[in-house]
Amino acid sequence: MLLDKRYTSWIMKITCFATMGMVSSYFFYSCDQSATTDQIKTETKTSINVMIEPLDTVYFGFITRYNPRIMYEEYQPIMDYLSRETPYLFEIKLGKTYQDAVNYLENDIIQIASFGAVTYVEAHSKYGAIPILKPLNSEGEPNYRSLIVVRKDSDILNLKDLKNRTFAFASVHSTSGNLVPRYTLAGVGLTLENLSDYKNLKHHDSVAKAVLSGEYDAGAMKDIVAYKYLEKGLRILDISDAVPSVPFVIKSDLDSTIVKYITKALLKIDVNVPEYQTLVSNWNPEFRYGFTETQDADYQIVRDMLNAIPGSCGNTCHPGLFFK
Repeated sequence: MLLDKRYTSWIMKITCFATMGMVSSYFFYSCDQSATTDQIKTETKTSINVMIEPLDTVYFGFITRYNPRIMYEEYQPIMDYLSRETPYLFEIKLGKTYQDAVNYLENDIIQIASFGAVTYVEAHSKYGAIPILKPLNSEGEPNYRSLIVVRKDSDILNLKDLKNRTFAFASVHSTSGNLVPRYTLAGVGLTLENLSDYKNLKHHDSVAKAVLSGEYDAGAMKDIVAYKYLEKGLRILDISDAVPSVPFVIKSDLDSTIVKYITKALLKIDVNVPEYQTLVSNWNPEFRYGFTETQDADYQIVRDMLNAIPGSCGNTCHPGLFFK
């Protein structure tokens, strides 16, 4: 059972009085000859009650970038670290869609979430969500890229070759898997109507697999996903400009003490120190290189892209929305 660090001394005290897992007034008395019977009963009862007092739980949500198995494998170590470094117990809470995570934060089902840039802007517009931290990449920069990929044996050699071909996007709420690639295509004069077929798939990995299988001629996804599939048969067709990295987001009314503990624990991670290199080795690659503070203004570039719809990326991207 996980216990608050504040109660460690009580645990040690109880251990002194326990043999074969039993706590008795006899052993308590042997440790403190001056204790009266009433004192023994009272202190033993109080100590046991303190031992079983539960930790406050902080629920951490994530948008559905990957399938649930991968998300639990790669995000749980982050929860374990935060549980060790703070007085709280952190647990993952997943929904079935990107929008579930946005709604969970709004309705206090979760207290903090890892959103994409688009989902953050949506949440900020809807209920004033606030970004507090964002991860660094392997170069120590707080950004990432959107990649368009094809099979290695594909005859598609440049973006214009995608005309009248099929294309797989990630979720319609994805920044790197939907918004950015539609702008990229618009930059060479291609709209959704110029594709022979297209579809928004649920996960970035699903896009990679759909291209590998030949179900779609090309697809778009986050850089860290694309790179792991290159050796399996994908080829990079295009790399986008830098996109601000995915923020950790809270509501404005979250207890400031929780926020301080989270930021302190994550900001002290320094991957140049061997201790921290070991710590983050089994974390999701997006969160292995440390964190930096962030603010709403960092995501203005994404807000501007969304506000330019439908002029740039097609009227089925995020229709009817205006973001301030």
